[in-house]
Formats: sequence, C-alpha cells, structure tokens
Amino acid sequence: MSYSSLSPLTGPNPTPDPDDENAVQNNYSSAIGALILSLVFLLGVPGNLFIVWSILARIRQRSVTTLLILNLACADGFLMALSIFFIIYLAMRTWIFGNAMCKILFYLCNSNMYASIFLITLMSVHRFLAVVFPHTLYRLITRKVVRRVILGTWVLVMVISIPSLVFRDVKKETDEMNRTTYLCAPNHTLRKHVRFQYAFETVAGFIIPYAIIITSYVVILKRLRETKFQRNVRNEKLILTIVITFGLFWLPYHVINMVQVCEEVSTFHVQTDMVYIRAVTSTLAFISSCANPVLYTFAGKSYIKKNGFAFMAKLFEGTLSDQTGTKSTRLTTYDNVRESNVDCQNPTVASTPENGNLE
Repeated sequence: MSYSSLSPLTGPNPTPDPDDENAVQNNYSSAIGALILSLVFLLGVPGNLFIVWSILARIRQRSVTTLLILNLACADGFLMALSIFFIIYLAMRTWIFGNAMCKILFYLCNSNMYASIFLITLMSVHRFLAVVFPHTLYRLITRKVVRRVILGTWVLVMVISIPSLVFRDVKKETDEMNRTTYLCAPNHTLRKHVRFQYAFETVAGFIIPYAIIITSYVVILKRLRETKFQRNVRNEKLILTIVITFGLFWLPYHVINMVQVCEEVSTFHVQTDMVYIRAVTSTLAFISSCANPVLYTFAGKSYIKKNGFAFMAKLFEGTLSDQTGTKSTRLTTYDNVRESNVDCQNPTVASTPENGNLE
C-alpha cells in the first residue's frame, strides 16, 4: 500500500490533482487528520510494545501462532512509531523531511500492509494444518522451519513493496499567495503505472491472501463440526477476530483502489469527491495497526484481575499454546487438536485437566 492518503489523507492519485494540495492546505482536514494520527500513535505504540514485552518476557514456550503475533506486533508498532512523521506533515502542511524520507516512509508503510496480511494468512494456514493434518504438522513444524518461513515472508514483503519507492516523490507547489509548499505525492507518469501499482497491491495484498484465509477457515469449521469437538472453536475465535477486523478496516481502501483502476482502463468515472473518500478509507486502514492490542485486551479481560500485567501472556498461553514434543526444537500442533483426534476414540481423555483443558 502507498498510504498515500496520509500525505495528508488524500489518497493515491494517478496524476497531480489540485484537490491533493487543497487537502494539505486546508486547516480543518489537516487538524482532524493530525488528531486521529495522534490518538493512533498514543494507542498503537505502547499497545504493540506491550504485546512484544508480554511474549518475550512472559512466555517461555512460544507457539507458532504466538511467534506470528509477535512479528505482527513488531510490524504494527513500527508503523505506529512512523506516524509521528505524518502528524508533523499534517500540522505543518508541508513536507520537510526531503525526497529520500518521502520514499522510505511510504515504502515502510507499504511493507507494513503486506507484512500484516501475510502474517495473518500464515496464522490461518497454520490453524488449517493443525486441524486438518495434525500428525503431518507435528513432523514438519520445527523452530527452524518457522523461522525460515517468517524470514522468507519479510524478504517477500520488502521486495513487493518496491513500487512505492519508485512511484513517490516530493513536489513543489506554489499557491496564489506565492506561498511554497512541498508534497510527498504519487509521481505516476503513465496511466499503466496507476493500473499496475494499485491493481497489484489490491490483488497481492488483499484478494489472494483473503482467498487463502477464507478457504482455510471453511475447511477448519467443517472439520470441527465433523469431530464435534467444541473447545477448538474457542481457539479459533481470536485469530478469526483478527482476520475479520483487518478485512473490515482495509476493504474500503481496496475498493477505492479498484475503482481508480477501473477509471484508468475505461471511460467510467465516479461523480464524487474521491479526495475525501480516500481520506476516510485510508484513515481506517492506518487505524487497523493499533486495533489488535484492543482486541487482545478484550479477549483477555477475564485474566486481568487475577494476572495483572501478565494477562496478555496468560491469554496467549491459554488459547494459543502448542504442545511441545520431546525435542526442545520442535513446535507441534495445539493440545486441543491432538485431543480432538483422541476424542473420537475416548471422549473422557479430552475432558481431563491433565490433557490441557483450560476451561
């Protein structure tokens, strides 16, 4: 994603548009944008840092899902830290950080979009393997494999975000009062560049990942119904909530992306103010990076009174724990998945506390 709208809340535009400059220079829109980003910064940075601390300091045995949540929190927390640059941009209504920072910051924002959805997709695929192929997962999922997959994901993210480096530059603008402002804005010179960048980021960053996620959960829910092992449903809820929340925040942005692509390939034009529509959709997309700490807090509220600041670690241990094999280097499937296979043969086994019943 280009997060172009945060420059300042105007959205990615294929050609220079006077409305872009108006959004920067408008006191009202800039003030609202700066206020929203300030709230996002104050909530997102400490919230994601708390997740990272909870996992690193409080959890000794980290499951696959916990490792993925750790990486997701690092990505979101880093993006929230970058929001300070956009707050300054909106407050001053001119870009003061130079052309290199213009490219780098939007490149990092774009990388965050891909990293978030890819890590969420990996969570869903892991749950699919754990529920549908538990014995295969037991043999294949080692710490070395997990680290390589996560590292490969980050490398892929950095590569496919390169268009945001290419299609972004600082523009100099002079208004009728002879005042000079600098904008960090899209620099598409050809219509095909618009089609490529926004179609690619929507297909690679939303459509394909969500097709995988939806397919995984359809199979998971079907398998859970077949085994009639209801405790598994509890373990799906948190990940499924993350998936749905991310989709709700990002869907409007990608819809506008595809509308713009359609405008570039046809005579179709939307008779509305795209600048402010993009302002809303891109703000929602940015807010998504501070949503997960809130979700985890609500999910773990039953642990807060008893465990205090350790409630988040207790949440991850209680609903996302993997059973460790005899070798310390192995990450295996969840307790409840193993139990669900035993349950069909011996229903009493899964209900005993010794077998990991958390309820």
